[in-house]
Amino acid sequence: MQQADIIFHYFPDLTAKQKEQFVKLFDLYKEWNDKINVISRKDIDNLYINHILHSLGIAKVMAFKPGASVLDVGTGGGFPGIPLAILFPDTKFHLVDSIGKKITVVKGVAEGIGLKNVKAEQIRAEQIKGEYDFIVSRAVTRLKEFYGWIHRKTKKQSVHELDNGILYLKGGDLDEELAELKHIHQVYDLSDYFKEEFFDTKKVVFVPL
Repeated sequence: MQQADIIFHYFPDLTAKQKEQFVKLFDLYKEWNDKINVISRKDIDNLYINHILHSLGIAKVMAFKPGASVLDVGTGGGFPGIPLAILFPDTKFHLVDSIGKKITVVKGVAEGIGLKNVKAEQIRAEQIKGEYDFIVSRAVTRLKEFYGWIHRKTKKQSVHELDNGILYLKGGDLDEELAELKHIHQVYDLSDYFKEEFFDTKKVVFVPL
């Protein structure tokens, strides 16, 4: 089983409360996963690298400001939203998924670690009202389709170093998918930030909106 130390290694400035929250995630996810399968059974032992640290790859590209709002579409069991919400306690996160059971897990985990900056909702991306600074997701569909779902959901005014837009976690060869997208984008290799083999082909794709 992996330990939360890997998170502390790459994010050395965590508060005692944040460290405690990250440590608690393993038991909470294991317990919830036994009831409602949101992570493959054989992958639960890799929770800290394959799910939590992977989610935090977005934080290496963008540090969200206090008061910012972030939408996590197709959050599944809460990735990337829950790890990011721990890291940025003064940023508001709206985690959505079309499957109610997954949102039950998100709510249970958020409550279990005392996260106050997370709202979890069963809703389809196209039905969401409201505007956000950034929209995050972890490979829920092809980027072109994802863009179509959410391209009208960002605030006009940008207050971060990057313009408001999409921060999308994706793996593998993205050339075809990015060509299909036909929008300005920037690709960040997570292997530039994390040395574990898992990240060799993992990327964050930024698409300004």
